[in-house]
Amino acid sequence: MSGLTLLYRGQLASCNFDCVYCPFAKQRDSIAVQRADRRSVERFVSWCASAAYAPLSVFFTPWGEAMVRGWYRDAVVGLSHLAHVRRVAVQTNLSVAATWLDHAVPDRVGVWATWHPAQMPMERFVRRARRVHASGAHLSVGIVGLPEHASAAARLRDALEGVYVWVNAVKRDPQAMAHDWGSVDSLYGWNTQAWPSLGRACRTGEEVVAVDGAGDVRRCHFVPEVIANLYDGSLGRALVARACPNATCGCHIGYVHLKELGLDSVFGEGILERIPARHGSPNRTPTIPGPPPGG
Repeated sequence: MSGLTLLYRGQLASCNFDCVYCPFAKQRDSIAVQRADRRSVERFVSWCASAAYAPLSVFFTPWGEAMVRGWYRDAVVGLSHLAHVRRVAVQTNLSVAATWLDHAVPDRVGVWATWHPAQMPMERFVRRARRVHASGAHLSVGIVGLPEHASAAARLRDALEGVYVWVNAVKRDPQAMAHDWGSVDSLYGWNTQAWPSLGRACRTGEEVVAVDGAGDVRRCHFVPEVIANLYDGSLGRALVARACPNATCGCHIGYVHLKELGLDSVFGEGILERIPARHGSPNRTPTIPGPPPGG
């Protein structure tokens, strides 16, 4: 990965789903918050359009579900048309049909889609996922690794041949962690760890940064220190190599950037949307490194 990557998370903290394992289930944002978030997203997209950084990649990582809001769909579509934008990716539950992709440059769009079996019938999710995949957008799909999701995860893998299917480890649940998810996701072992990161080299803060609705820049979502602001001209001076100040890193969108893990070579150009670089058959390939020790 080269150029600059922005992980954007605005003011929204709401979701239209009611998953028991999610703190944002069925939360609603006030009209005032929604309006402020829309202004923030539009300002962010305008900055990206005029940015001197190339190539530029953007990953929308909202709390809850953002694609039910038209301004996020417009943002992904608009960014995909910018010549200096390599990829614009988004995390979503696919509760909104992917017709918005008809207006995008699909080869520049990445979709990280999570299926929540209690919230959406598998047939509908698979139909929408296939629609995204057929458009030419880059798609990965996944599921939360709860034991009750085991059969659903296997069916999802079989229904979406040609699409990488991942499983998010539920680290707080020993029973879930004891389940063998490797037959669904060959890279599952990486997600089971809280990786030692204190003092370790990481691309965040140098090649990858997190941006909030006010434009404040942090090295990543998991380090609260503000290092710059997009809109005051301080970003360029802030992009320097920094050792991680946290003891561990256990979230995929964080540890995937730890240099010593080498996961940039595993995911390559698909690092934002969580797609391995080499997958003839995404979940069954011997060419992708297996789970790490202890995974």
